[in-house]
Order: sequence, then C-alpha cells, then structure tokens
Amino acid sequence: MTSRRRLGIAVVGFGWMGQAHSRSYLRLPTLFEDRPYDVDLVICSDNMEARRGIAESDFGFRETTDDWRPAVEHPAVDAVIICAPNMLHEPLAIAAATAGKNVFCEKPVGGTPGQTARIEQACRRAGIVTGVGYNYRFAPLVLYAQELIAAGELGQITNYRGRFFSMYGADPMGLLSWRFLIDQAGHGATTDILSHAVDLALMLNGPITRVVGIGETFVKERPLPSGAGTHYDRGSPGDPTGEVTNEDYFGALAVFANGSHGMLEASRAIVGPQSQMAFDVYGTEGALSWNHETLNELQLFRASDPQQGYTTVRASDRHPFHGAFVPGDANSIGFEDMVAIQDHEFLAAVAEGRPHSAGMEQALACVSVQAAMLKSWETGTWEDVVSLRID
Repeated sequence: MTSRRRLGIAVVGFGWMGQAHSRSYLRLPTLFEDRPYDVDLVICSDNMEARRGIAESDFGFRETTDDWRPAVEHPAVDAVIICAPNMLHEPLAIAAATAGKNVFCEKPVGGTPGQTARIEQACRRAGIVTGVGYNYRFAPLVLYAQELIAAGELGQITNYRGRFFSMYGADPMGLLSWRFLIDQAGHGATTDILSHAVDLALMLNGPITRVVGIGETFVKERPLPSGAGTHYDRGSPGDPTGEVTNEDYFGALAVFANGSHGMLEASRAIVGPQSQMAFDVYGTEGALSWNHETLNELQLFRASDPQQGYTTVRASDRHPFHGAFVPGDANSIGFEDMVAIQDHEFLAAVAEGRPHSAGMEQALACVSVQAAMLKSWETGTWEDVVSLRID
C-alpha cells in the first residue's frame, strides 16, 4: 500500500462548489486506492448558520466558523480550499499563503487581472503548492485530446476555437446578484466563464501572443434581490432594479505562438446553449471537437481516412482516470467526477511536495490574456499579451 500523508483541509465558502469539493474529499478513498494522502476535514467557514450545520452533521467537518480567519490559520490545516465569492479571494488567498498553507482557489482567482497577479506573487513567494478550479481540463476526453495533439496526431495546428456559452444570465428577470457587479465579482464573462475557455486554449494549443476583442452588456438592469439571492433566482416585472456593471459577452480573435489562429468567446446571456464549454482544434492531419454538454463524447477526424468523416469517440476506461469511476466503454461520468479528479491531482501534489497544474502560474497566464483582451476592447486595436507577473 502507498505510504500516505494526512492532509488537513479547510473549506472557506460552503455553497455549490464548497460542497462539491467536500463531497469529492469524502469520495476520494473509494476512487483512488493508491493515493499518497488521506483527507481530514478539519474546519469549514461560511457566513450562513444552516450551511455550517450541514458541513458538520452531514459532511463530517470537525469544526465550523463564521469567520474565515480561524480556518485559514488553523494549526491542523495543510490546505485551504477557497470557494467564497470573488471579492474575498485576494485577502483569503494571501492570508493563507502567508500562513504557509497550500491554496486551492476556485476560479476566478481574482475578479480582476491585477488581483490574480498579486495572489500569484504571494503564493510564489510562500513556496506553497497551488491549485485553481479549471476543472474542465480534467475531463478524461479533454486529457485524451491533449494526448492526441501532443503526439502530433492532428499534424500542425492551424486553427483553434474555444467558447463557453451559458444561459444563466439570459433572463432579464435574473436577480442582480454579486456576479453582475464589477466591485464584487470583478469583470463579467471574461472573468467568470471565458477563463475556462482561455485555460483550455493554453493547455491544448500553447501560449497566445496577440488578441483583438470586443465585449457587450446585453441586459443592462436587473431586479434587486431582497435578500442574498443568487444568479439563478428570479425577480418579477415591476421590481426595483439596479445597473449591471460588468460584461455579458466577450469575443476575441487570437494569434498563438505556434502560428495558429483562433477565436475565443463567452456569453452568459445567450439563448440556447446551457453549459456549452467547448473547443474545436484543426490541424493539417486531423481535427477534434469536445463539448461539456456531451462530456463523454469527442468528435475526431483523421485526414488519412476522409471517407470516415468525423467519428465519435466515447469515453471509456482506456482514457485517463475514467476507469476510477466506471469500467468498460460508454459508461458516462459527470461534472462532479471531473471535480474529484482535479481534487485528487491537487492533493497528490501537496502530499508529494510538487507543483500542480492548473495552479497560480496557469491562472496568471490566463489573466495576462484577459488583460490584453480588455485593453483591446478599450483601444479597438490588436494588443500584445504581456505577462502580469509581479517580481
């Protein structure tokens, strides 16, 4: 049996993703027998009493608190998992890094590129292991696509298209939650969902050197929440409204360092696609496409056999990590299984004291692209991608 290191976990923010990660930690022993870690759910921090009760009674956290500071500074904690709203990421991550804790932060690391750069600097100086919630890169067929591209199966890449189209902001009656406010969420579509598309573009096709882009806010006012409403809650006609202060949509042309050209888009206010985190890669010897809405299928075209057209590759235990969940062919896995793979990889890196990808380095690369996109929107011209690293 593999020697295991006990890892104390603090989860800060026990909403959807805080609970998803916590379920993952409870599942990991049943999925990865050869793991180099054992998980100890030490403390959960949330400002809602009901959530704290669930964390303790149903998830088994030993302690709960309404203040994030005791969680970040707890002596039994090795890794802090940040799932709080965006405006808290910078103070949380920097405090955790300063306390010598390893940090996993849900995306976006920072609501603005500058916040992410400061967080990355603090974590790098602390010498800790970091992780970022770019969970789509851990879908087994995305990892398989990465293998095909790296092995040259598609030849020289000529074109790349990445997108994340979601309907969560399409209804104008959707409440004006913090996600629609620049002073609380940071930027809109570029920070929230385009970050996933940019991360996969960098992972699959390499660095981006130049961009030109444009954004838009289609729903300019939304009903004000009467309490702590989320972006999934709805108001009614005639309710008081407030101004949306960040963007619903962003699209950009991109030039990659390998000479290929691409298009990157994200919209939270489009009608039709519901969770279309997708990419298409085109090369001189083939092409492939993947869409999170059908995450257990990948479309693959080989120029050596054009009569076949695109073929559907169905996820199976021959693809990375898939067999940890189900055996055989075409037995599907889901969103939280990607989260479990990601959490396993991060905790294994912490236990073994090695870097994890995606970590703060990859987040910095993403926001460096984002900053160039936002600048291009202002100037109306092509902009070079310049690293935001703070030395």
